[in-house]
Amino acid sequence: MSEFRKISGLLSAASASLLGAHNAQAESAWDVETAVLMYSETDRVSVVEPVISAKKDLNDTDILSMKLTLNALTGASANGAVPSSQPQTFTSPSGKDTYTVDPNETPKDPSFRDARASYGITWDQALDRFDRLKLGANVSVEQDFLSLSGNAGWSTETHQRNTRYDIGANLELDAISPSGGAPEPLTVMDLNASNDNGGDDDDEEEGGEHKSRTVLDLLLGVTQIIDRSSLFQVNLSLSAADGYMTDPYKFVSVVDPVSGDPVRILYESRPSTRSKTSIFGKYKKAFANEDVLTASLRWMTDDWGVDSQTLDLSYRLVFDGGHYLQPHLRLYRQTAADFYRYFLRSDEPLPRHASADYRLGELSTRTVGIKYGKSDPFGNDWSVRLEYYLQSGDGSPTEAVGQLRSQDLFPDVEAWIVQVNYAFRW
Repeated sequence: MSEFRKISGLLSAASASLLGAHNAQAESAWDVETAVLMYSETDRVSVVEPVISAKKDLNDTDILSMKLTLNALTGASANGAVPSSQPQTFTSPSGKDTYTVDPNETPKDPSFRDARASYGITWDQALDRFDRLKLGANVSVEQDFLSLSGNAGWSTETHQRNTRYDIGANLELDAISPSGGAPEPLTVMDLNASNDNGGDDDDEEEGGEHKSRTVLDLLLGVTQIIDRSSLFQVNLSLSAADGYMTDPYKFVSVVDPVSGDPVRILYESRPSTRSKTSIFGKYKKAFANEDVLTASLRWMTDDWGVDSQTLDLSYRLVFDGGHYLQPHLRLYRQTAADFYRYFLRSDEPLPRHASADYRLGELSTRTVGIKYGKSDPFGNDWSVRLEYYLQSGDGSPTEAVGQLRSQDLFPDVEAWIVQVNYAFRW
């Protein structure tokens, strides 16, 4: 019986996020988690992201949770244009800033800068012995982006306490204010605009119209305890977005059909709606030696033509004294969006939508890493995570023409991820 209690206790702690389990605490105690994540791509974007979250049991029925996330992004970001055997010059949507890319180099905006602050709060209340209600709100602010969202969720357990059902919804309202305004999709990038020093009327015209977007997400989930040491969770998620979906800072090259040289650069265009459906399954098992295996699989499809699969595996090896090691493997692959193009040809009519953003292309990623940490019975836990990330795609497509046949049209993206966590009770 003592072994059963040991395994059940570990499973409860390891899967609290799945089952919603929590221990009774003194009213003055906060469970606080802090983290700093550092993400660095080779010759591209770097991110520093500190996070702090806190949770408190206010009484026997109510739990208050808060989370603050800050991040700063710097470096060079691929702008979507194809490389060329000749130097290329690009401008921002406002036309006030330009940058030049060397021959045979992937065009990247070297002055990419952004900062974000996000704050969320959640109220979790027990309605009775088996039912809980969650209400939450979140605000996220960037230099050119504002997002407000609210969410609600309800969960119920069976009388045997071995099955839980979840239903939830989240409504997000976004305001997008690109630097210089949102450019008209599939219009030509105008380098001459950089010389425009006109008055207020010109500045207002350059600024263009600000854009908005609405996103509604729905979640249905079931969590089932299989036996004394394992459980399984499955979620169905539905998402519908409407509004401005185009990235105002991404380009598409129009090339000569023979030489492959760029003849003009267009701003990209994406559909104004997007619907997604995903199914997520997770299996978690605790072993007699307190090790924990976690495996999950996610399948997603949308009406843009993107289908993706994600496999995530981790195994926590627990040692004496609260020390643990956790190897991690994540594999991801996706198909390209229907309107994804490496480039457009000058001898063909313009499509309604086109994007060369590699995030919408056919690609696969691999993440391999390990986490080392230590926990104690008093709620303190610290850990360090190190991971290597590799994204790859087809850099030599059959449709490449002229000088593009010798270019890498989908270069690999490599990145290192370091995260330091510390959790404590305060």
